[in-house]
Amino acid sequence: MSDDTAPPAPAADAAETPSAGERIAKRLGRAGLCSRRDAERWITEGRVAVNGRVLTSPALVVGPGDRIVVDGKPLAEPEPPRLWRYHKPAGLVTTARDEKGRPTVFDRLPSELPRVISVGRLDLTTEGLLLLTNDGEVARYLELPSTGWARRYRVRVHGAVEPARLASLARGPTIDGVRYGPIEAALDREQGSNAWLTVTLREGKNREIRKVMESLALTVNRLIRVAYGPFQLGKLPEGAVEEIPRRVLKDQLALFFGAAPQPAAPTAVATPVPGSSHAHRRR
Repeated sequence: MSDDTAPPAPAADAAETPSAGERIAKRLGRAGLCSRRDAERWITEGRVAVNGRVLTSPALVVGPGDRIVVDGKPLAEPEPPRLWRYHKPAGLVTTARDEKGRPTVFDRLPSELPRVISVGRLDLTTEGLLLLTNDGEVARYLELPSTGWARRYRVRVHGAVEPARLASLARGPTIDGVRYGPIEAALDREQGSNAWLTVTLREGKNREIRKVMESLALTVNRLIRVAYGPFQLGKLPEGAVEEIPRRVLKDQLALFFGAAPQPAAPTAVATPVPGSSHAHRRR
């Protein structure tokens, strides 16, 4: 399961600079208010005005001199893109507001953090690395299947693990009519009736790991994301947030920033992971 449940976004646009103008939905996304899709919905709901005129369509290009108001509040000029690592504990939902009143990731973030949105999602019981950003376009770029970044998980399962069946997942399983992409799954160690696996995938369909393991007669009883592309959980304490240095961000997102890509390097040092007999990397 990649608990990255955000819906797939369209392909990334070529870089647009504020001086050249940008679409209003993209401008709202860059401000970290919401996704482009949500921004378009807000516009059709009459929540956005530009230069005193309430918009009814997202088909508008705005420039730096335009005055944008959302829900009666002026929109601040966008800050440079920033990215944080967050060690999500189990028991939090990855949403700004929960209709069931459950605690959210955003309820627990430090008050000094600016407005941020998550890169994809982790479900209620999943732990580990969740990336946060102040820029909706960064989030959108990192969620694109075409970006191709691997998500790596430590998975504890209950049941008898058959290594040959795990290896077959590399061909991309089909479960209940849903086709999943290739999944790398390896047995690390067994502990009585439980076992620890390392699972790597690149797509991120809803509850993907859990569903795939169920198809192998295995029950997931702990799920920890330890890496998202080059960014790794490492020794980051549970509930802690740490900003990724801008130099590292620009190196790893070179295509997003319009620069020549540099070779990806792990942003972590070796550190043990719960239940593992080997080390994982830390940013």
